Amino acid sequence: MKKEFWRGKRVLVTGHEGFLGSNLTRQLLERGAKIVGLDIKVDRKETIFTQEEYKQFITIKGSVADFSLVKKIMAQYKIEIIFHVAAEAIVGRSLEYPVNTFQANIEGTWNILEAGRQLGTVAAIIVASSDKAYGSHKILPYKEDTPLLGNHPYDVSKSCADLIAYTYHYTYDVPVAVTRCGNIYGPGDFNYSRIIPEAMRCMYYGRTLLIRSDGKFTRDYVYVDDIVNGYILLAEKLKNLKLAGEAFNISDENPLSVLKLLGQLSKLSGKKLNYKILDQAQYEIKDQYLASGKARKILGWKPKYTLEQGLVNTIDWYNRYYNDK
Repeated sequence: MKKEFWRGKRVLVTGHEGFLGSNLTRQLLERGAKIVGLDIKVDRKETIFTQEEYKQFITIKGSVADFSLVKKIMAQYKIEIIFHVAAEAIVGRSLEYPVNTFQANIEGTWNILEAGRQLGTVAAIIVASSDKAYGSHKILPYKEDTPLLGNHPYDVSKSCADLIAYTYHYTYDVPVAVTRCGNIYGPGDFNYSRIIPEAMRCMYYGRTLLIRSDGKFTRDYVYVDDIVNGYILLAEKLKNLKLAGEAFNISDENPLSVLKLLGQLSKLSGKKLNYKILDQAQYEIKDQYLASGKARKILGWKPKYTLEQGLVNTIDWYNRYYNDK
């Protein structure tokens, strides 16, 4: 990665307060980028940012579903690069509130792309998608040319957003590329419907972890810094390598079941984790993982963290966080 590439670059990060967005924003700040963050809530309570870091970039409270606001921000701050990370990312909430999910994930994406098209000054737009965009397939791992066949609200919202991104590139030559990742974990994830942050909270407070599935569902688990590195590499190389219109899977290609993951957490933390299997998962894909050969070959990306290294870092961070509360 080229640190000098980012020095002084005007960058919009949507969803900057969230787990992935905050880790991405922090790394871009370290590289000297001028950040504008847009998020639907900026309460500064559960965040990885320090108060000093907040002083280093502009934060705007608002929704990507507000087209006039999105366009105003991009024009006012002369945005050059966009990382569109904002989304309804919790599958359970998507099932309960499908329209909200479609507004955030689909309308929010076309707002970013349409504003970029109208202004014509943005050099790169990276749209954060998900392995869920592929839906359910018998042939694994998923490759970038696997059909996008989402069935349920969250999955469909990602399938649609990806297709809209393709449309804006192939029809209007908007410089957009898509990233699809597995389950991201690491410091700063406060979405306790996800397995790792909830497991960490249960271990710390001695609670019983409730597992929605039968514990045998398999997923990719990728450390957040590795995901961030992939996003940054793609933005850096999008123009010179003519990568607009492309999608890239980012995965460490080491899928494992929920129960094996929890076993690793217990072993590495030295704490017993009590759990109860509910076997009540609804509309969730049983086995889902990605091939990342394209990102490794074209972007030169590869994970820097093994699962063990990433989990150790994550355990240490949550322990410090709860001890300081």
